[in-house]
Amino acid sequence: DLMYKIMTPGPTQVAENVRLARSRECTNPDLDESFVEFYKETCEEISRLLHTDNETLILGGEGILGLEAACASMTEPGDRVLVLDNGIYGRGFADFVSMYGGCPELYSRDYRETLDVQELEAFLKEHHDYKYATVVHGDTPSGMLNDVSAICPLLKKYGIMTVVDSVSASFGEPMRISDWQIDIMCGGSQKVVSAPPGLTFVVISDDAKKAMAERKTPIASFYANLTTFAHYYEEKWFPYTMPISDIYGLRAAIDNIAADPDILARHEKIAEASRKAITEAGLSLYLKSGFSSTVTVFEVPEGTTAAAILDGIKKDYNIMLAGSFDVLAGKVIRIGHMGNNADFYNVREVFAALDGTLAKLGVPLKASMEEIFCDSMK
Repeated sequence: DLMYKIMTPGPTQVAENVRLARSRECTNPDLDESFVEFYKETCEEISRLLHTDNETLILGGEGILGLEAACASMTEPGDRVLVLDNGIYGRGFADFVSMYGGCPELYSRDYRETLDVQELEAFLKEHHDYKYATVVHGDTPSGMLNDVSAICPLLKKYGIMTVVDSVSASFGEPMRISDWQIDIMCGGSQKVVSAPPGLTFVVISDDAKKAMAERKTPIASFYANLTTFAHYYEEKWFPYTMPISDIYGLRAAIDNIAADPDILARHEKIAEASRKAITEAGLSLYLKSGFSSTVTVFEVPEGTTAAAILDGIKKDYNIMLAGSFDVLAGKVIRIGHMGNNADFYNVREVFAALDGTLAKLGVPLKASMEEIFCDSMK
């Protein structure tokens, strides 16, 4: 059974203490009040690490469930929703809005540039009749990072609530939910958190709760309805049976983050060194601005294909990197240096493997990426 070293932008490598936590003996999460306490404490720890008193809920489903639940719970038929689109996931929010009867309006910009906050402000002066806006913090397919610290307060200034997809950015990029006035932030277990896929967490402001409570029409979903959790703690009752082993694992992973004060600095340093290795070796980064500290994306060089690079690295070095999809299919290679992947030795191995694979494929490099990376990390 061949196990690759996974250096993809999620799912990421899972620490042994997280795997062991998932193997703990299970109680009945529907009936055992000690589990309700454990769940609530885990939620509170997530809120604290994201610098907010807003309530966190952990939902039994992969990160996409959080995004859909936010849109399902916030959207009423006919609601106008501003969809900030400078990436594949950014545009994808329009589908969730439409699905629940909302009217998405795409604010589409260059997929290689981070959203320009002044340009957005000029747009909002003329157009601000929206119930909420969807904002992607980290757009994983391209490695795009948008400045939610400026974007969300700006939207709030115009009375527009925000749903932020920070699945691939939270805990690897600064996130201060209350300071930045974010109404719903969505995260996932399998990115920087470095637990297996299967859970999403949403952090919900009082304004968002009020909007959900004051709806005229019922939420058109049960599983993706955030209001079903409203009194879970007082009533010691969850809307569905919680995936207890997943939550034990998530808690261990969140505890790991709490015990790692250098996590943001390490992500930033590794990301900068990775970009330097790629550009100084003569390859091209996909983005022109908005570089995320959790994933680095470079263009497939001429004379080879994404498949040839990915297959070569898997076969010869036992490392799994990612291509991309949609409009980026076959055009780029993605290195996920997030969470447990964001470690000097892990990323060094990736660049050694890329040096060897590209040489074997006949792609000339100006310098060794591994050497540049190591020098930059000193």
